[in-house]
Amino acid sequence: MFARKNKGARAREAVAQWQDLLTQARLRRLDEKEFEPAARRLQNKHPFHPDVIADLLLQPPKPKGFMLDSRVPQFLDVLLRLQVVNTPSVLLALHKYSTLHSHAPPSDHGDTGTATKSKKAGARKPLPPQQRWAGSYSMDELVFFRLSKNISQGTGIRTLRQAFHVAAVVCRWMELFTDVMTALSRTDFATMQSLQTKAEVEATHQAFAHLVMSMCENPLTLAMLEKPHAAAIRAKLSQCLQAFMPSTMQTAANMAQRLEQFRTVTLASFEPASKKDDTPSYMDMIQLDNVQIREMPVVNSRAGLYIYIGAALVGRPLLDDTALFGYLHNRYQGDLQATAIDLILASFDVLANAVFRNEGVKNGHLLKSYVVNKVPLILVTLAASSSHLYPFNAQFCITQALGQVDTNIFPTLSGLFDMNNNSSFQDSVRQDFCFACQLHGLLSQSAIEALLGDITYQSLPDEGRYVKEALVQSCLEDPEKTHKLIGELDNMNGNVGAAAQAIVEVMVTLCRNKETMTLKHLCTMLASKPLSLDILLLFNSLQKTLHPLCEVLDNWGGYDEDQGEYQPVYEEFGSILLLLMAFVYRYNLTPADLGIQSPNSFVGRLMTSGHLARPLDELNEQEKSHLGGWIRGLFDTEAGGLGDELMSSCPPQSYYLLMPTLFDQVVLAFGMGCLTEDQLKGGLEYLVDVLLLPSLVPALLYLSDLLWTHPANNSMQGQKAIIRILQLIVRPNSISSEASTMLGSVLYIVAKPLDRALRTYQRRDPQSQDVEPLLKALKEVLPLSRRTGAAEMNELESWSGAHSAAGSPTNGGLSATVRHTVQTLIQWSQNPTLNGMPTPYTHRQSLVALQMLGAKGLLGVLLEELKAVNDSDAVAVAYDVATAMVCAPDSSTEASTAATNNVSFATAAPQRSLSLREALKAEAQDWKRIQKTDPVLAEAVVRLYRRVEAQMVPPPPPPPAMLQADDLGVLGAAELGQAMAASAVDPSIDAMSLDTTGLDAAGVDLGDLGGLVSATGSAGGLDLGGDDIFGGLSAADFGADLMGWGDMEVG
Repeated sequence: MFARKNKGARAREAVAQWQDLLTQARLRRLDEKEFEPAARRLQNKHPFHPDVIADLLLQPPKPKGFMLDSRVPQFLDVLLRLQVVNTPSVLLALHKYSTLHSHAPPSDHGDTGTATKSKKAGARKPLPPQQRWAGSYSMDELVFFRLSKNISQGTGIRTLRQAFHVAAVVCRWMELFTDVMTALSRTDFATMQSLQTKAEVEATHQAFAHLVMSMCENPLTLAMLEKPHAAAIRAKLSQCLQAFMPSTMQTAANMAQRLEQFRTVTLASFEPASKKDDTPSYMDMIQLDNVQIREMPVVNSRAGLYIYIGAALVGRPLLDDTALFGYLHNRYQGDLQATAIDLILASFDVLANAVFRNEGVKNGHLLKSYVVNKVPLILVTLAASSSHLYPFNAQFCITQALGQVDTNIFPTLSGLFDMNNNSSFQDSVRQDFCFACQLHGLLSQSAIEALLGDITYQSLPDEGRYVKEALVQSCLEDPEKTHKLIGELDNMNGNVGAAAQAIVEVMVTLCRNKETMTLKHLCTMLASKPLSLDILLLFNSLQKTLHPLCEVLDNWGGYDEDQGEYQPVYEEFGSILLLLMAFVYRYNLTPADLGIQSPNSFVGRLMTSGHLARPLDELNEQEKSHLGGWIRGLFDTEAGGLGDELMSSCPPQSYYLLMPTLFDQVVLAFGMGCLTEDQLKGGLEYLVDVLLLPSLVPALLYLSDLLWTHPANNSMQGQKAIIRILQLIVRPNSISSEASTMLGSVLYIVAKPLDRALRTYQRRDPQSQDVEPLLKALKEVLPLSRRTGAAEMNELESWSGAHSAAGSPTNGGLSATVRHTVQTLIQWSQNPTLNGMPTPYTHRQSLVALQMLGAKGLLGVLLEELKAVNDSDAVAVAYDVATAMVCAPDSSTEASTAATNNVSFATAAPQRSLSLREALKAEAQDWKRIQKTDPVLAEAVVRLYRRVEAQMVPPPPPPPAMLQADDLGVLGAAELGQAMAASAVDPSIDAMSLDTTGLDAAGVDLGDLGGLVSATGSAGGLDLGGDDIFGGLSAADFGADLMGWGDMEVG
């Protein structure tokens, strides 16, 4: 009894001592250096449970407090470092006092609905509102990012027991966020204050998603979860992640995909074999091929190709000629005329859909070029493959197809004269398409007049039909002709395909010959025209276009011994890199997409970590010397500016990798007054000149991440320093014409993340007048900044039914929306009106559903719809629609395959996302089990699987001799199929020559294509608070740690 009283007294004394230390530290405004010794002494004298100390640190004062003191994060860092508190204790206390509880709906028991209700799970009675913080959003966000960083660095989770407790508390947080985001989705945000609250909650949610991802990828967490006794926490984590996904898609879509892969692949793999479905045997597969099911007619509906082509063009162009011809051959079984009619009609349908959806600015140029410049070339190849068995009359096919195209959207000549409204981009498509077909010998002049309904004064191009080989030779002899061809990529005359291929061939040749001066001008011009990048990839493979540039940059030879000037070397390197970065960030490419395998590749390192600043203690002596030299050369007015000595000692690859770290130092120095306004302006004037302008891409991406993740606390110097730097870069007072063009190219690349960061800052500081001019400067380039197939926020909200009325097709969430889309596609295909609009459809919806519902969930929606129409007249069309959705090209699944085979730039093998086709195959292999409970579903699975595999089967490989073209340069009927088969085996061979002069065998097979990974990445690698590098430093200390700031004249 006496011992228990002594123990209780010691506990009360320890609590009082810790309470006094934390209170005095806040009142006296101690910094880390002063707080750490005191905390260490008290820990040695009065060690206590981490949960209690974390609670004391994070609890609000009485009366109710608004938000945590700005010193608390510094104290928290010290206590975590000393292991006085740990990650689960901090998360538990943060959860207990978070303002987020005020937005969660109460349960029947007066609970918030967030904590686990079971006593076994440790549920606690919720606190009354007056005992929570009134506005803890930004501090919650900051703590999440710091804990995420600690976990990623291996200090946030130290034992398996800690991993278990972190997972348990994270589940409670996910439940809280799920309730809060659901409640907010039903809220009518009528005031600016409510809108700001929504923005703050979403920012906090985004930071928490990073924390969850760090936990899920932590080795100790994975080791804990695979233990047999962790079954309960695995089940809880899977359940919470599934509920957490919809809201995460709105705030952190890239995190959502990775978390869904963790849940469906990694977490599922830890289940014991007894709980997994039995693996089908070889005999099961044999039975699947021979199982008898009711025969249904196979139809090629209007929606089938409409879905396929729309998917291929929704993001990065994926119309690989080999895959396209293989798909068309399998779908139409050699019926060339039916193929051509449906292809033309579907192509016009896709363009009409873009008009209907008001997507002309973002998608109109690519889709129109596809219809006018690409489709005629496909028809040429089909015509060349005709035979007595499969005849082909091009004029008949074009006439039949155009007769079904909507004349309101694509008017005839007489219709154009009758129109009173202003001309739109699609008005001349019908006429342009007809003349492109005439250019390639598919239509006569009289046929065009009949199709257009009047005599036309338009004529064929004066230069006639382009031939790629002649263009390449001409451009190599006169580089100015290459610039002319780049300007012609915007044309709609049928010659763009040959021009696009010629430009890429010239780039390949210049790279091979290391003619970097000529290559510089070509790359600079292409980088300034983001829409031209789409056209290049419409007619060339990704790796053939970009791999030579990667080789040049990775193997940059440095300097000649007699090098006179070093600035031209930097200019040439920067211009080539600028074009590569324009491709990479426009399409969210990864090193795997480009076939990069070496971990020492400069391009690979720049793509994966080139936007992240590094702590100074991680730099080697040479890097520190380079960093100090660049800082002095740019900002020290007494140093004489940038000289050849600096550039000769620092290769351009090293300079570009140092840019985020350099700007990290600049932000800190300017924010703390170690760098004057004039010095800042002088240094940035160097950077907005042609010499170094491309290096602003990694710099601006870093500043965007820093501004986006920086907390809105009492000290705003760092944020204001970033805004001022952005003002001087984005809106420079003086800039040359050439530099202005290049700056526009840079802004195209960074516009999307920079706009997001600026709007986040604007929500945090609504009174600021500095952000709006920057947003206006980005407004023009923003629509063309990215082309990844990702959905916009308004689309996500619409499809998820966040603001839908009762009875709306989207009221049931994303699954109901997808099902409604499938139903409308079926109905339209059953009754396509002559000269009518296609049903609205975007493949972005399917991609979102694939991410949020998973491949199995989306497949379940399709199968349920097939079951629903099983006995109706629509069943044949329904199967064709479902088959097209499964077969549709998707760069994300291609990317995951490539990334799985190339793990050089990952700490662990990436989690591969399941494709719809793979999910269908898994279901088909399990048909016997399904048949026991749902025979109709089992029949639908087997039938759909067979149709998908039939349309995706590659032709058999041909003998090598069959790959030769005939004397006319076009393929015969037999050779076409054989060449396509060869291309399926060897991707370096194009199945179709875009200038109709035979096969183009100059491609390079460098591996699988890649996918959608956020190039700006996460904030996990950022030093979010700056404390690890600069904490406790005074201005006098900056001489060493700030690479020479202290040696400069200030003022």
